[in-house]
Amino acid sequence: MQIANNRVVSINYTLKNDAGAIIDTSEGGEPLTYLHGAQNIIPGLERALDGKVADDALQVTIEAADAYGEYNKELTQVVPSEMFEGVDKVEPGMEFQAETEHGVQVIRVAAVDGDNVTIDGNHPLAGERLHFDVSVVEVREASEDELAHGHVHGDDCCH
Repeated sequence: MQIANNRVVSINYTLKNDAGAIIDTSEGGEPLTYLHGAQNIIPGLERALDGKVADDALQVTIEAADAYGEYNKELTQVVPSEMFEGVDKVEPGMEFQAETEHGVQVIRVAAVDGDNVTIDGNHPLAGERLHFDVSVVEVREASEDELAHGHVHGDDCCH
């Protein structure tokens, strides 16, 4: 069965940056299983997988625009540390959820300078070219529930 929209796909993958450092991998764990065409994975990888079948393997480079987007400086700002009320010590790398005009967004603390905290709403991989080694493990039809909910239902699904 070929990978196409509304099919459940399981892949093993290794993700590297331009320097060749491994950013993420399914090696040693379970394959990544997703609903193709439901925007569950980055667009460039989803397009590269179209038409593939179980046991296919590919290496693909995805430019930032087709991954997590270009880095947007407008998504960074300096805010006063009192905005983090209840947090003992604000440190770079910490992540928080913030209510924005576009809904809830994850922000990351980029820097702390005295009472000033620089926050960044970009995805940590924004602006990065990504390199994937992928092998297709399985392709199957999605269930009606999976199609209705827009994601794969596994053993830990809460629906």
